[in-house]
Amino acid sequence: MDIVSILVISVALAMDAFSVSISCGLTIEKPVLGHYMRLALYFGGFQFIMPLIGSFAGKHAGNLISNYAKWTASGLLIIIAGKMIYEGLRGESEKKRVSCPDPSRGLTVIGLAVATSIDALAVGFSFGILRRDVLLPAAIIGLTCAIFSAAGLALGDRASRYFSRGGEILGGIMLMLLGLKIAVQSI
Repeated sequence: MDIVSILVISVALAMDAFSVSISCGLTIEKPVLGHYMRLALYFGGFQFIMPLIGSFAGKHAGNLISNYAKWTASGLLIIIAGKMIYEGLRGESEKKRVSCPDPSRGLTVIGLAVATSIDALAVGFSFGILRRDVLLPAAIIGLTCAIFSAAGLALGDRASRYFSRGGEILGGIMLMLLGLKIAVQSI
């Protein structure tokens, strides 16, 4: 596969993480370097690892893994979005935008990283079926996603200045819509 095709795939795969990073930027009060690094490392790392797993599965497991991947991603995003919306509606985010827990830490960031990298798993799966080398494409996919994640966090932080109190709710709605989009595409 040529480099242009890999870059196009990388940008397409990074869009979900970019959207989620924007919603994180809407909820995290004054993101610092640690927030950027965590999102970039988790989102980029999972986008790197998932094609490798998908390639192995494509070579060995056939259609077994592909049947449930999109539903899992959709469910994770909807659950996390519901929590963000709930926290925003409770009104506790009026003084500070960070929900508990910080979306760039712990199980929340892992759930978001898994949910946004399911498509990368499917891409790796197709590489495995076609018996294509996946290491270089996976590295490019991961790096692209890391860059887009950091950019999304910065964009969300800037946008939060205009949405202040409603940032957490808006971020949750964005995640909810992304989760629903994935569910509809899975039907």
